[in-house]
Amino acid sequence: MSTLFTQLWSSGGFWLGIAETLYMTAASAVLAYVIGLPLGVVLVVTDRDGLAPVTWLNKTLGILVNIFRSIPFIILMVALIPVSRALIGTSIGNGAMILMLVVASAPYVARMVESSLKEVDKGVIEAARSMGANTFEIIWKVYLPEARPSLVVGAVISTVTILGYSAMSGTIAGGGLGAIAVTKARPSNAQDVIWLCVALMVVIVQVIQELGMFVARKVDKRLRLNKKSKRLHENSDTDPTAV
Repeated sequence: MSTLFTQLWSSGGFWLGIAETLYMTAASAVLAYVIGLPLGVVLVVTDRDGLAPVTWLNKTLGILVNIFRSIPFIILMVALIPVSRALIGTSIGNGAMILMLVVASAPYVARMVESSLKEVDKGVIEAARSMGANTFEIIWKVYLPEARPSLVVGAVISTVTILGYSAMSGTIAGGGLGAIAVTKARPSNAQDVIWLCVALMVVIVQVIQELGMFVARKVDKRLRLNKKSKRLHENSDTDPTAV
């Protein structure tokens, strides 16, 4: 066991790293969805087959989203240093890292949302339109509720991606498990610290994955209907008079 491992363990450095990693990931994910969710909705609504087609707007937003999605995160970090200084007064630390994570992940979230909404059955949308629902009502009462399980799964994938990006926080003097592994453990060749950071990141990913899948199953009305149908079928088998 290395000296660095002992120091970090006794001082609570690993717990601080976990807390900072979760803070950066959660804050970035929330802000990314504040931007990416409405952006994804606009991409669907303004599409050629959408509720309110606006070709020039859809293509412009699509190009911008594709540009930001195609930039490797480490390069985007460097490019955003002046932006970070201008907006929050610094280009280092967790605050700067959150800004960079949001810029990198919001376009990714937008595409995830767009993909989820396009899975909604067109028949349900047409039925809502035939009953006089306007665009906002269809978005709020049809698109989002119907796509809820897929949106939750997309949120899990996006959050895990953001968690992976947060490991680069050490390059801009940020915190978290990534910073411990990159700026503290690697220079001193403390392999036990590096591998513990890896193991902790894996555990965090698994927890996020399991919680996300649990929520997705809970909000999936198709699963609830299947369970209800199965119970009714079982009751009818045991009780011929059951309905």
